[in-house]
Amino acid sequence: MSGYAADTAASRGLALCHVCFKLSPVEQHICPRCGEHLHLRTPDSVQRAAALLITAAILYIPANVLPIMYTEQLGNTIPSTIMGGVILLWHHKSYPIAAVIFIASVMVPMGKLFSVGYLLWSVRAGRTSSKQQRTTLYRMTEFVGRWSMIDVFVVSILVALIHLSGVIVIRPGAAAVSFAGVVIITMIAAEAFDPRLIWDAGEDADE
Repeated sequence: MSGYAADTAASRGLALCHVCFKLSPVEQHICPRCGEHLHLRTPDSVQRAAALLITAAILYIPANVLPIMYTEQLGNTIPSTIMGGVILLWHHKSYPIAAVIFIASVMVPMGKLFSVGYLLWSVRAGRTSSKQQRTTLYRMTEFVGRWSMIDVFVVSILVALIHLSGVIVIRPGAAAVSFAGVVIITMIAAEAFDPRLIWDAGEDADE
């Protein structure tokens, strides 16, 4: 096939099933083992990943601006954003917890947004260099995605524990929903992106 190197499965008309991983001729259209549709590359991978990335970027704003939890004590309600909680923990000398929440809830989601955005840009721009590095970046983005949910877990645990005391009441804020949306949507965006597109660019030049 035009556009693929002579030693690739795509050049031989072979497609890997995404369900059972059986290699079959793409002309069959249907996997003979599990019945899943066959395709050389994930259809509309870049477009779907870009749409999900834009959605996650929009949700990232209220996730950091709106309060992620409200603390009620003696009739007073104190809202706390993600950074506000990090600063409060730092002032109380809970440095390890503050650092974990800052990395997992601020740096990791932002890093995922930039990483997926960079991968999409590199594919659209047809970059032919640093293919191994970009593949490694994609794998890292997939791996660390689940750990950025730590802040939501911390709020959930605090709500459960504090309610047992009956003195302080902690309620989750709107930012918790937005933040969960950012984490989930960025994970879906990374899954929607087909990393094989990284290696397709410049195959003609490599032949």
